[in-house]
Amino acid sequence: MSRPKQNRKISNPPLMQGFKPFGIPRRMLSAVTLLFDEYEAVRLLDYEGLLQEQAAERMNISRPTLTRIYEQARKTIAMALVEGKMINIEGGSVQFDKEWFRCRRCYKLIDSPENHVRCKDCKSFGNDELIPINANDK
Repeated sequence: MSRPKQNRKISNPPLMQGFKPFGIPRRMLSAVTLLFDEYEAVRLLDYEGLLQEQAAERMNISRPTLTRIYEQARKTIAMALVEGKMINIEGGSVQFDKEWFRCRRCYKLIDSPENHVRCKDCKSFGNDELIPINANDK
């Protein structure tokens, strides 16, 4: 029996909830899921250019675990690109550095209800439109 997964430390969730291929209606697409920890591995290694040891330390995991997460992320992204699938970024065993919310109207990422301000895209305004990003959603 394997031991339970430790929560992977993530600084903040992605700005977007996913991606879809250009020119294909959403209703005609199938989707793949990129977990938050997979997104973070790609962000740290490819976008920030960290070494695997540095990225693993930031995520509070071992380097071999980071390598496995990163390889799965690459496979998921490659499948989406080659097969024309939509990518949903969600879930996984992660822990954010603070509580995060997303506006259900404009999808803007907000780091606390106190920082929620009315934007030009929101017709109504209130904290009831904030969706908590559940870090332990699997």
